[in-house]
Amino acid sequence: MQNEHKSFTFQEIKQKLVSYCVYQDRCHKEVEEKMRDFLLIPEAKDEILLYLMNENYLNEERFTRSYIRGKFYIKHWGKQKIKSQLKIKGISEKLISTCMSEIYDDDYEKQIKFFAEKLLPTYKGLNDFQKKNKLIRFLVTKGYEYELIMENITK
Repeated sequence: MQNEHKSFTFQEIKQKLVSYCVYQDRCHKEVEEKMRDFLLIPEAKDEILLYLMNENYLNEERFTRSYIRGKFYIKHWGKQKIKSQLKIKGISEKLISTCMSEIYDDDYEKQIKFFAEKLLPTYKGLNDFQKKNKLIRFLVTKGYEYELIMENITK
C-alpha cells in the first residue's frame, strides 16, 4: 500500500501545502486532512502547521470570514446552514458569531424577499397557502431562520 504514494521531501510537502492554502483560504481541518496524503510524523505535521500560521497562509478567522461571504453572497445560503457547515469544519462557535458580521442585515432580508418575488410566481397549480408553505420549506433548507422568513414574506 505504501509504495502507491510518491515520496516527497519535507520541503516539497511544505511547498505543496503552502500552494494549497494560497489557492483558497483553508481551515485547520482541511489542511490536516490534506496532510494525510503525505506520510508525515506528528512533529513534521506540527512544524508545517506552525509555519503556515506564522506566515499567515493559514488563518482561521480569514477563512471563516471568506467562507461566510462566499456562501451567502454567491451561494445565497442562510446563516443557519453556514453555521452548521462551519461547525463541521471545526470552527468554534465564538469565531463563527464574531465573523457573521460579514453578512449585512439589509442584504440578508433582501435575499429572502428576492427569493419570494422570484419563486412564488413559478409555483403553478397551487393555492396561496401551498405556495407560501413551499417557499418557507425552500428557505428553511437554504438555512434561513423561520421567524425572519415569516417577517419578510408576509404581505
